Amino acid sequence: MEASESINPIPNNRNSIASSTPVWPTVDGPLGLSEDESLSYARRFYIFGFALLPLLWAVNCFYFWPVLRHPRSFPPIRRYVLGSAVGLAVFSALLCSWALTFVIGGERLFGPVWDKLVLYNLADTIGLTGWN
Repeated sequence: MEASESINPIPNNRNSIASSTPVWPTVDGPLGLSEDESLSYARRFYIFGFALLPLLWAVNCFYFWPVLRHPRSFPPIRRYVLGSAVGLAVFSALLCSWALTFVIGGERLFGPVWDKLVLYNLADTIGLTGWN
């Protein structure tokens, strides 16, 4: 009997999924928002991210990282944070592919239209540089 007690020195060892879920939905823990306020902020960041402000999606993913990291925690908030993560990934992929197209392809890809597409030539054409 004493041997079995010495094998498990901590009788209430909680290594379950429930013990790994966060108590707080935000990265700042007890100093952060309540669950209702968190839902409101997560929803706003998600919706305003569609208004060509994908930086808000990044903020949403960072601020609600505990919700994003633990799949079973705070389901109402998680759907907005996961949507923000997907939106940020899609936006980043599109932005990188657009930038790489211009950097790698350049004048070879676009031909004579390249001079009209490049921003520094466009600024000269419009008269924004002031170097007339």
